[in-house]
Amino acid sequence: MADKKTMRTNSKTENKRAALTLMELLVVILIVAILAAATVPILRGKINSAKWAEANSAAGMIRSAVKVYYAEKGIAITGSLGDVSVLNALAIGAGDLTGTYFVASDYTIDSINTDGVATITVTGSLPKAPTGSKTLLPNGDWE
Repeated sequence: MADKKTMRTNSKTENKRAALTLMELLVVILIVAILAAATVPILRGKINSAKWAEANSAAGMIRSAVKVYYAEKGIAITGSLGDVSVLNALAIGAGDLTGTYFVASDYTIDSINTDGVATITVTGSLPKAPTGSKTLLPNGDWE
């Protein structure tokens, strides 16, 4: 039978091996911090893209309304959608363009090509809106 001193030494050694050392714990924390630092910019970019998706949806609706107006009347309509006469001509309510990040006055119809397809510029004015402005080109790309 082993003596008590040997038994105590073996149990201490087993306990030390079961626990993380301070250095191992610091390495794990460092790895987690590096991964978090790399992830934050990626997530911010996705959030900004999601905000612009609201503008893209509304601009598509405006583009469709402009195309219908051009087909029916044969004339182009341009201007800010903050102007009630433009909204009325396109049969769009200001509430139809009010979202979380953009309102009707944030949308401007810059020009209309010969096919009745509008170029629309969007600039966010609400506090949570993404910064800058984007233009929906006739080919459907954002600039």
